[in-house]
Amino acid sequence: MKTIHTDMIWKWLAAACLLMSLASAAGAETVGDVGSAEIAAAKPGQILRIWPQPGGTISGAKAFRILYRSTSDKGRPIALSGAIIVPDGPAPKGGRDIVAWAHPTTGVAGRCAPTVLPDFSDTIPGLDDMIERGYVVVATDYRGLGTPGTHPYLIGESEAHAVLDSVRAARNLPDAHAGRRFAVWGHSQGGHAALFTGELAASYAPELQLVGVAAAAPATYLAELFDADHRSIAGETLTAMALLSWSTIYNVPLDSILDKSAKRSFEAVAHDCIESIGEMLKIEQDSKGLRRNFLSADPTKIEPWKSIMTTNSPGQAPAGAPVFIAQGTADTIVRPQITRQFAEHLCQQGTRVVLIALEGGSHSYAGEGSAQAAVSWMADRFAGKRAPSDCRN
Repeated sequence: MKTIHTDMIWKWLAAACLLMSLASAAGAETVGDVGSAEIAAAKPGQILRIWPQPGGTISGAKAFRILYRSTSDKGRPIALSGAIIVPDGPAPKGGRDIVAWAHPTTGVAGRCAPTVLPDFSDTIPGLDDMIERGYVVVATDYRGLGTPGTHPYLIGESEAHAVLDSVRAARNLPDAHAGRRFAVWGHSQGGHAALFTGELAASYAPELQLVGVAAAAPATYLAELFDADHRSIAGETLTAMALLSWSTIYNVPLDSILDKSAKRSFEAVAHDCIESIGEMLKIEQDSKGLRRNFLSADPTKIEPWKSIMTTNSPGQAPAGAPVFIAQGTADTIVRPQITRQFAEHLCQQGTRVVLIALEGGSHSYAGEGSAQAAVSWMADRFAGKRAPSDCRN
């Protein structure tokens, strides 16, 4: 149950208005009142600004919305937004363990940042359980969501930097009393982010200790997922978002794959958010043009699109920690057979992997449906228990 203090409402409203204005300032060299020089001078994970979290949070915790320093996939200092949720009461000796939440697809437009939602805490599966266990929970918006610039959708290095620097930010918040141990927990796009976080943690943030990677219905082999999904409404929506993002991030014209007659529908869908029922209905309406004519060629077979998908598919480096994967058997967006194939690949690498099947579970259900099992699995990793494994080798 959420706790809301009326004397803080005006501050939340002011923070929400400020951060919405930050998101609309696309292309600016500054973020609100934070100049480029201040961002460049800060260390990765340094908190640049902090506000109370709009909407409050669950009982037994306090929440903060933050602007923190990170690094783009090109090595450039950037500012990202996120949230930190801290349990009430004294911290244990040695500090609190951290769970980094990586959110599923919300869109690629700046206004699609999940931490501006008044019910943001309700979007984190297992939050009550994590707070009850005494974990600090930190959630990044990723680059370009809530802050200026283009969101690098399903670009693994960018997502991993955002997550790892959010963990650093949690450690830099005095009220958090956070230690160096963390686990990462993500759903869909967030599962993709979680897997890349595991792969990059040791090299990018060696001072942190990653104990486990938990992913629900993760995006893994991007080309295979595109082939399986691109003719469904959901698949076309996600494909439009990905292609728009990659076109901007990698400076690749869309002319080689986009049917000119679908340009208007493509742009409408690619700029939609998917965080509410109303937004989902809008996507359904906007996508009608895409269902008639969308792509003039298959990007999985044309460069540089093919290489972009390959580069941003996880599993090409060691996982970095034991892995928990949950997958709905009725998922039509992240296909179960693709997830099983990825899990088998991790096993062949020598990773200890648990793969649980959510019988009849859809894609949207995977995070909530597996949250209890995922949090319990992460708790065992924090406790130092040997990770179980479903691998046969």
